Amino acid sequence: MGLSLNRLGSAGALAVAAAALLGAAVAGAEPAVAPPRPPNCAAADLAGIASGVAAATSAYLFTHPDVNEFFTELHGRPSEEVPASTKAYFDTHPQELAELKGIRQPLLDFRTRCGYAEQGLLGGQP
Repeated sequence: MGLSLNRLGSAGALAVAAAALLGAAVAGAEPAVAPPRPPNCAAADLAGIASGVAAATSAYLFTHPDVNEFFTELHGRPSEEVPASTKAYFDTHPQELAELKGIRQPLLDFRTRCGYAEQGLLGGQP
């Protein structure tokens, strides 16, 4: 019995020593640091840009009743129909698509610069 306790003690001491050496190596390693966020990429910046885009989109829709009516009529349609309907509409209305993309561009620029991704009906991923 004394012999097996002695072996257990030696094995335990070996395990503790290995853990201490391994722990010291891991503790000494530099932690991974995320790259710094670009300037003006805070949530407040996103909210400000998004609100400007929303206001410009609202103004555009009020001054373009046909586009406003198209988007209004999408409400209540099955969600699987919306992308095809939107594509079909803008295939026949390229000027409106270009204008809405222009309104949305500051938001896409922000998302690209700050490392956010988004999918949308008007532009796909930035």
